[in-house]
Amino acid sequence: MALLQLKNIKLTYDSTPLLDGVDLIIDRGERVCLVGRNGAGKSSLMRVISGEEKPELGEMISNSSLVVTRLEQEVPEGLTGTVFEVVHSGLSASLHEEDWEADVRIEELLEAMGLPANEQMAALSGGLKRRAMLARALAGRPDLLLLDEPTNHLDIESILWLEKFLLECPVTLLFVTHDRAFLRRLATRIVEVDRGRLNSWNCDYDTYLVRRAAALEGEEKQWATFDKKLAIEEAWIRQGVKARRTRNEGRVRALEALRKERSRRRERQGTVRLGLQDASSSGDKVIEAIGISFGYGERAIIRDFTTTVWRGDKIGIVGPNGGGKSTLLKLLLGHLEPQNGEVRRGTRLDTVYLDQLRAQINDEQSIGWNVAGDAETVMFRGQPRHIHSYLKDFLFRSDQIRMPARYLSGGERNRLLLARLFLQPANLLVLDEPTNDLDTETLELLEELLVEFDGTLLLVSHDREFLEHTTTGLLVLEPGGEVTEVTGGLSMWTPRQPSTNAGPTVIIPDAPQKTPSRKEDKPRILNRERRELEELPSLIAGMEVEQRDLITRQQDPALYRSNPDAVHRLHEELVEVEKRIQEAFVRWEELEALRVAAESTP
Repeated sequence: MALLQLKNIKLTYDSTPLLDGVDLIIDRGERVCLVGRNGAGKSSLMRVISGEEKPELGEMISNSSLVVTRLEQEVPEGLTGTVFEVVHSGLSASLHEEDWEADVRIEELLEAMGLPANEQMAALSGGLKRRAMLARALAGRPDLLLLDEPTNHLDIESILWLEKFLLECPVTLLFVTHDRAFLRRLATRIVEVDRGRLNSWNCDYDTYLVRRAAALEGEEKQWATFDKKLAIEEAWIRQGVKARRTRNEGRVRALEALRKERSRRRERQGTVRLGLQDASSSGDKVIEAIGISFGYGERAIIRDFTTTVWRGDKIGIVGPNGGGKSTLLKLLLGHLEPQNGEVRRGTRLDTVYLDQLRAQINDEQSIGWNVAGDAETVMFRGQPRHIHSYLKDFLFRSDQIRMPARYLSGGERNRLLLARLFLQPANLLVLDEPTNDLDTETLELLEELLVEFDGTLLLVSHDREFLEHTTTGLLVLEPGGEVTEVTGGLSMWTPRQPSTNAGPTVIIPDAPQKTPSRKEDKPRILNRERRELEELPSLIAGMEVEQRDLITRQQDPALYRSNPDAVHRLHEELVEVEKRIQEAFVRWEELEALRVAAESTP
């Protein structure tokens, strides 16, 4: 039985509906991940479900005793009191517990989550504050827990703890995240918010990516066929006005229906186009740190650290929240002077620096001013470009260019800063938490850009998959100011045992160990199977066009009057096409698994 059902929900903020008559069913025990572009309506849908926002149309059907709690993206400002008091404030009146029962349960919850009950909330680190807010959301014993970007501002060990906790916690989840590793491990179903509609994908994330790509390709082909038909009919109506007094009124009405259908179409938002300005090569030795130390009072942040960064290195910097990652960056860049030791920087450095606080954005000035000042054009790769055209590459509409930057969402602020910074020639990129609030599609494009970047990269991030794909080495900040160098990606590093009040012990799994196998045991994919795999997306797209055509013909009322016998035949054809589509998807998954196994085996 469904835990919650949404029927025909509509929500509009401007002329375009954010949610356009959507339906959603969530069953008990599911862990559903909401995905979609920044601004698509994911957080708004959560607010509707939690009762914080009322839709214009539609209804939410659930048991009257349903308890829904939500963990927001940001920790609220000004929280006072002890951790126990803050968590206790999340108790639901519907539980009908005695005071002593509630107190005992809260104490057990805090112990299970590794939280210090008597610590002041204001004194906690960002990660522990986030954990305390999750405990408050769980205190009410929710039937449905809503999590909006739960990994934001958490360090890697805290994210791993959160994954383990949620996998073991018997609560139904609806969550939004840009962390692909977190999504892969937790989600049992994926629901995409796209152009006001919800598309449910009952599969894992990697299968979703394949199926979604095929669906979008099929949509483009269907639209191309539709547009061609519309163009033919528009040409006919123009000729008919000149050539005949009387026209086929049925065909005219059909054309009017085509025009209306075309006007209702919602195009997909374009893709961010990222590119860096060309810069001359730096010297071979980019940065050399010799025995540097830095601290505040008696607390050592960096202690006796020596390293050399060479041209082309791509270094990830990881460590706990407040552990000194940004401080280390500033020391290496010369923004801070070490208290002991020396930092030498190489020659011909063109540095682009994305800071964690996004302080380089002037909130009172317009979006356009933040990129180009008072100018109307910018120079990019030696060519002048109008500011509207350039910012369009970063998905800003022309009507937004004069809007003050303070109205931007977190993801939009990130895109604006990238637009500004990428105008500068760079052979040294320094990025401090660049993935926060970016949608997954933009994050993957940024990832590709960094992989192809010929210069040197210093990257602070808690996004495990992003780090694994973009870095060739790590600097790991340990307790007491020690910095450990790791060669290779994140899979080559195992965190130390967590300290007291850090929650259950979790570690990053080691990189898979490949063992020799006999030649005959090695998975193989034949050439004909590779060709079949390459052809399957277009084959499925063609079948889906055929499926939609059959559905359209079946829904034509005239068919029932003029040729009733054809109705049964069309139904049989539709069943057959749907069967072939399902078989093709199964075959696609089989071949893709075979290809991956063959290519990953030495």
